[in-house]
Amino acid sequence: MADERPIWGIHMDRTHGDSPVKEGFIAIGWSKVGDLSKLQANREAFKQAVAAAYPDAKPGAIPVVAGTLFKFANEMQKGDLVIYPSKHDRMVNMGQISGDYQFDPSKDKKVPNRRQVKWLKHLPRATFSQNALHEIGSAVTLFQVKNFADEFVAALEGKLIESADVDAQAIEEASASTEDLTIDFVIKRLKSSIDPYQFETFIAHLLERMGYHARVTQKSGDGGVDIIAHKDELGFEEPIIKVQCKQTLNSVGQPAVAQLYGHVGNREKGLFVTLGDYTAQARQFERGKDNLRLIDGEELIELVFNHYERFEPRYQMLLPLKKIYIPGVVADAGVASQASTTVT
Repeated sequence: MADERPIWGIHMDRTHGDSPVKEGFIAIGWSKVGDLSKLQANREAFKQAVAAAYPDAKPGAIPVVAGTLFKFANEMQKGDLVIYPSKHDRMVNMGQISGDYQFDPSKDKKVPNRRQVKWLKHLPRATFSQNALHEIGSAVTLFQVKNFADEFVAALEGKLIESADVDAQAIEEASASTEDLTIDFVIKRLKSSIDPYQFETFIAHLLERMGYHARVTQKSGDGGVDIIAHKDELGFEEPIIKVQCKQTLNSVGQPAVAQLYGHVGNREKGLFVTLGDYTAQARQFERGKDNLRLIDGEELIELVFNHYERFEPRYQMLLPLKKIYIPGVVADAGVASQASTTVT
């Protein structure tokens, strides 16, 4: 790339509407810190200022916020290129920083940190490759565009871009990333937002959504059986399913599985459910037993997705998910198709 000046990417809330483009500015928040130009121009001073302004902030968030403010006030320079993907109209706005840092709460109290920008070009998102769009889709407020900087510079210069909107690898990576993020979210919620007994109640509710009647046993003295499930309303007809639940991310071993199986009668079924996985010995113990089933975290999440829409409101509040469509790949055709997925 001929121009070695930094290319900045910035995200601003969609509530700004057309104002940044029409009025020629970019702006960020954290107003309680005050005028950034009055702080010493080093990251430690910015960390101290953020910690003082937001005493309830998580320790891990302080250096992130401080770094963002420091870059905006001190590292950005007039003449640097800036890319602002505006959410409200799905445009990619490209311009050049034309002013020094300003603290101006009179314009907007929530985002008083501002810089003037001379906007040079506004292009639809579809103009760019999936990989380039992924880079400017960074989750942070302020960042540098590096990997696909040449593509944005070419667009700014009016050069033809060979869009990779049918790039199967990029689409697969994006889809997999979204799915992994959702799975991690659900597992973390089930691990940290409820206690072990509530986890058992959740599994019982899932079984009910699957067409079973299920009741949770007493908290103590259950002999390793946490739930009794059955198809008939009274619980007299076979099969009777005895369920053990482990709210753990660790591997469940053969002794725990064998303990449950010891309570399973000849005409009963055993079901073990965990957020984690099972050791090889536990899986070996399962083999050959047609009345024993082990469900690990991955399969549990799949069942959650399959039956989520019928969950009671309290469990949908526990796991707030929404259904959207993301690009999928038809391998033999080599082109993108639409594949449904559930994401947070």
